[in-house]
Amino acid sequence: MMMMAMPKLICILLLALLGISMAAETQVMAKEAQYHLDSGRYGPGSLKSSQCPSQCTRRCSQTQYHKPCMFFCQKCCAKCLCVPPGYYGNKAVCPCYNNWKTKRGGPKCP
Repeated sequence: MMMMAMPKLICILLLALLGISMAAETQVMAKEAQYHLDSGRYGPGSLKSSQCPSQCTRRCSQTQYHKPCMFFCQKCCAKCLCVPPGYYGNKAVCPCYNNWKTKRGGPKCP
């Protein structure tokens, strides 16, 4: 009798583990979705043109090439209406800003 109950117990335990792992995955996905909603404030069209100077001041605040950074950042912001978060990188959140290139193929936007 004990041997017949063992496979049922193992099956129940496996189903319980599967349920727990699915619940954990759902929580992770919900947190990621919330992050993407929060990061929406940096996406394309997330700024008004009047916000460009302050956002470019933030973006260019830690570079030694402040004037050219500000010039190109404001040009890019006027076109894309977004400036990526942080002082460097993170351009993936603003595809227009990321994909605008110089004639030589280098990045136009700082």
